[in-house]
Amino acid sequence: MTDLERDHSEPPDCLSIVSQVTNSTRAGKRERLAGAAVRVLHEQGVEKTTLADIARAADVPVGNVYYYFKTKDQLIEAAIEAHGHHLQTMLDELGRLAEPQDRLKALLRGWIGERDLTAQYGCPTGTLASELDKRDDGLDRAIAKVMGRLLAWVEEQFAAMGRTDAKELAVALFASYQGVALLTNTFRDPDLMATEGARLERWIDSLT
Repeated sequence: MTDLERDHSEPPDCLSIVSQVTNSTRAGKRERLAGAAVRVLHEQGVEKTTLADIARAADVPVGNVYYYFKTKDQLIEAAIEAHGHHLQTMLDELGRLAEPQDRLKALLRGWIGERDLTAQYGCPTGTLASELDKRDDGLDRAIAKVMGRLLAWVEEQFAAMGRTDAKELAVALFASYQGVALLTNTFRDPDLMATEGARLERWIDSLT
């Protein structure tokens, strides 16, 4: 029995990008800096975040940062890579569940498990994508690829359920999450995400 099958109320850390990078204190300096970048960019936003902020969060001397990353953009790129690595870890864990509808509901529980953090700062990947969309340096496309991988995975689960409208359903699920994440953050109300998550689980069950 996997951790996901054992306890549906508390998703494992593999479903949380923020939990994963926060618990990476044993990693090397480069990995710690990339992990800290994920967390600080989520909390402060791209424009307000400095290399010094990230170095402080990673417990790395500021002077050492330049050995690994020459610019803040390089650190942002490393943070996007960290999002991608986390996504793969998460999908590997979800793939251990036998039924596609259970995989989708476990994904939802992972999102809902971060509702307090989402209420404070928004969706970690979604808010970063929104900020980078205003730039013209290619980083917007990099984060879009990460989100696209998750969207494709969700579509695969609906297809495995025998749905010929898998693509439309995947977009609907993803849009519902991003929409409620925005509302949860706007109103600082984690219960909004919990309510919508429960509705989406019932919706997934109705499709089988």
